[in-house]
Amino acid sequence: MGVAPDGRVTPTSLPLRLAAFAVAALCSLPVVVVVLKAFESGPGQAFELVWRPRVGELLGNTVWLVVLTCTITAILGVGSAWLVERTTLPGAGFWRVALVAPLAVPAFVNSFAWASFLPALSGRAGAVLVTSLSYFPFVFLPVAAVLRSMDQGLEEAARSLGLGPWRAFLRVSLPQVRPALLGGVLLVGLHLLSEFGALAMLQYPTFTTAILDQFEVAFDNKSGSVLAVVLIMLALTLLTIELLVRGTRRHARVGTGTVRRPAPARLGAATPLALLGLAALTALALGVPGWSIVRWLLKSADSMEPISLLPTLWSTLRFALLAAVITTVAAFPVAWLLARSRTWFALGVERVTYVASSLPGVVVALALITLSIQYVRPLYQTTTVLVVAYVILFIPRVMVAIRAAIAQTPPELGEASRVLGQGPIATFLRVQLPLTLRGTLAGFALVFIAVSTELTATLLLAPTGTETLATAFWNASASLDYAGAAPYAAAMVLLSAPLTILLLRDRGHRKNKDQLT
Repeated sequence: MGVAPDGRVTPTSLPLRLAAFAVAALCSLPVVVVVLKAFESGPGQAFELVWRPRVGELLGNTVWLVVLTCTITAILGVGSAWLVERTTLPGAGFWRVALVAPLAVPAFVNSFAWASFLPALSGRAGAVLVTSLSYFPFVFLPVAAVLRSMDQGLEEAARSLGLGPWRAFLRVSLPQVRPALLGGVLLVGLHLLSEFGALAMLQYPTFTTAILDQFEVAFDNKSGSVLAVVLIMLALTLLTIELLVRGTRRHARVGTGTVRRPAPARLGAATPLALLGLAALTALALGVPGWSIVRWLLKSADSMEPISLLPTLWSTLRFALLAAVITTVAAFPVAWLLARSRTWFALGVERVTYVASSLPGVVVALALITLSIQYVRPLYQTTTVLVVAYVILFIPRVMVAIRAAIAQTPPELGEASRVLGQGPIATFLRVQLPLTLRGTLAGFALVFIAVSTELTATLLLAPTGTETLATAFWNASASLDYAGAAPYAAAMVLLSAPLTILLLRDRGHRKNKDQLT
């Protein structure tokens, strides 16, 4: 891997830096292509396309959706995490799984379920409802992990100074979970900017839906690119706001010490109300989509139309496995560089991958279509271009997991292997890779789930005649064939659910292990 015997990245580790630079260059392609395409007719025409009433409407819709959904998911995520991790709520283990399980239901499947359950549900109210129920686990997961491992001594000190339990939580505990909360809210915001299927089904136009409309209806790549530039600016704005709000305040202690689990707050007479609230949230997030899918599945059983589920399932598995393997391999150089060297070069590579992955799938797809048609036309609508899109969209998911695993691997082990005569490659394969295997597999699973339910990039880039579960579901639901769409929706949920639960258990296992050590 081009590391020194002590495991550190050195200035002479040229292969590692070149590999990381190649990954960053690949991820930056969509941004560069979209910006050049938008301004190829001159800044004047680009600004004319931006200063239109339609763009103002799309901007208002997008901003309102981000503000409302991020606020609701923050409240739901923090509130449910506090009830599960810091109170005497019965059945905490069950609620941990139930509140993460909505991640197994793609947002566009959730919108399909609600549209069939309440046909009149549409517009901003419907969009905020569906996206909030789909994305609040992104806030619940990190906040619950922090609350589960927080030291009790901080709250005890606040209580000893005269603060009540609620004031102690708001003034001491809540600031401690701020980084996790902001990270979860940022993830929700970036997902909202890139969401297409759920919003299109609920007839709520945003920049992402308008970009795809420009390409599919008018085949106007220029106008779509201009809208994409505005969307890129919104994504950069979100990233900047999160960075500024997060600040530089220190949240870690000097030395690990002995962490005491916080004493759970007694709910008392409020226990039935808390259980009722979590049950209602679970019923809305899981019950409605589950009931709708089962209802339409029963109707599809009586249909005489054949459903090509097995070929579609095989295409989905093939793309997901291939993309997950390639993305995991591509993420290793960047993750290793970040874990072992906090230089400006490493941070720049990290920022590039995050900005690129924050783009909607339609923007990445449009950029790769432009590149493939103009420069490598034989690759147009091939598996290669589609997999490249998946790598650009999802590499941070596996990169973060691998980076955390590498950071927990003592570099002295690599040094010992080198002293015993092992080369860098043998050291990596026999010592370092096994120690990072758990994090690597977690990142692999995250990418596999994302690819198996990805819609917009797959719609534009999939080879002719090839369908995945997501695109087959979308084609059926777009023609209001709910019975025909239900089997594909059920297959996506069943494919994602086991990996989602395993990821939750893996995080819990690693958290408990960290506390013991």
